[in-house]
Amino acid sequence: MASQRTKILLAATSLLALGACGDRKVFSSWHEEAGAFIDEGGFGNATMNNTGIQNGDLSYVLNLNARFNREVPTVVEFEFNSAQITNAARLALDAQARWIAQFPEVRFRVYGHTDLVGSTAYNKALGLRRANAVVNFLVSRGISRSRLEAVVSFGETQPIIYTDQPEMRNRRAVTEVTGFVKNHPLILNGKYAEVIFREYVASATELPPGGSAESNF
Repeated sequence: MASQRTKILLAATSLLALGACGDRKVFSSWHEEAGAFIDEGGFGNATMNNTGIQNGDLSYVLNLNARFNREVPTVVEFEFNSAQITNAARLALDAQARWIAQFPEVRFRVYGHTDLVGSTAYNKALGLRRANAVVNFLVSRGISRSRLEAVVSFGETQPIIYTDQPEMRNRRAVTEVTGFVKNHPLILNGKYAEVIFREYVASATELPPGGSAESNF
């Protein structure tokens, strides 16, 4: 009898642990940055994801996005109730623009966020204004608007810091690699490999006497 009780207790404990793990998996998404996980809430996402994996697009996008995150600051912050680009944000966005200019075949998306102060509707609109401010800044630096998208705003729904007080880390816009420009002449079977090869050749090209080390991209 004692052995049977022990088995029942162990089974119940296992079920509770599994339930806790499931909750952690769901609620951990609240702490994730925009685009950090695949949203299964929309019709067609699973098919779109499978297609991306099968034709190779998704792996190239993930590789480039990981590199983008390593090499430049992808997050800029805003003052309270503002969509104005700060001096600190300008430095980060200048770095983003230089990186983006190297990859004319790549598309990007900017996600706008707010803190928890204010109504949901107001914050959603403010988040979108912040995303558009980043897009406009990158366009002013020579990036084609057709390669930038600011149609998604997460408003106040994905705070980094959970507080109902003003919090700058929540007032941010995040830039991410989202795909390749359709029908771009450089997007053939090589795709990401073509990008890397182009950079490799450029890095090995001897500069003329007195030449600049400036990139030709």
